[in-house]
Amino acid sequence: MSAPNKIAHIGIAVKSLEQSLPFYTEQLGLTLVGTEKVESEQVNVAFLAIGESRIELLEPLSADSPIAKFIEKRGEGVHHIAFDVDDVASRLQQLKEQGVALIHEVPKAGAHDALIGFLHPKAAGGVLYELCQYPKA
Repeated sequence: MSAPNKIAHIGIAVKSLEQSLPFYTEQLGLTLVGTEKVESEQVNVAFLAIGESRIELLEPLSADSPIAKFIEKRGEGVHHIAFDVDDVASRLQQLKEQGVALIHEVPKAGAHDALIGFLHPKAAGGVLYELCQYPKA
């Protein structure tokens, strides 16, 4: 299996995009690329460009969303690291065959029309990794 193409983004859980964005845009000087509601993950997302990668701020849409539960348990902060891959379905299948614990065994819809799948943190030293396959331009 070849290495991922790059780090697609780093996901950061926040209680409020409105309150969090000024730090990233004004203090850090990052460019807000856009925002999107991702119903499948129950989050509002803000994307900030940093080189070839992005920071993804994740605001929960409801108290029972995975991000709300994360914030309740651990507070705001780094939630996951996402890798850009060419074929998320085959990656997930290969990882499953290798005995890697997965949250998603098949891809699901994510932001920016990407197909995504998460590896279970217990498989990677407590780190939540996301695999992202973006549409070809």
